[in-house]
Amino acid sequence: MADYYTHFSCLLDVGTPENAARALDLYNAQSEENAAEDPPSDSFLLSIQPEHGGTQLWIRDDVTGDPEHVIQFVKRCAAEFGLTGLWGFQYATTCSKPRVGAFGGGAHVLDLATGQTVAWTYTDGWLAEVLDRGDPNA
Repeated sequence: MADYYTHFSCLLDVGTPENAARALDLYNAQSEENAAEDPPSDSFLLSIQPEHGGTQLWIRDDVTGDPEHVIQFVKRCAAEFGLTGLWGFQYATTCSKPRVGAFGGGAHVLDLATGQTVAWTYTDGWLAEVLDRGDPNA
């Protein structure tokens, strides 16, 4: 049997060390909500990065993670702390054994001020679309 994983590692600057400490409370609240899901999904790990002045949050997977939970968390932080600008991250989907269609990845960009998605891509969908069209230049 194969195991499937989603890997990511990114930073979010929340502006002040105080905001970073408050972000841990937001993270804990979201973690409790995620644990109540049936079944609970994999989420992510979070820590404050002191080498970046204590304003950067390091968001990463622990064996595997859920990009949607990352996006929800970043939107919460943006609303709570009045963050602006663009933020994004990329992720890789992998498998413990060679399986057709089991490897890929994607990326997601948010406008922090509005919480709206600016752009996103997922390579599995892209590959299937290009192959279905038969367009070698797509």
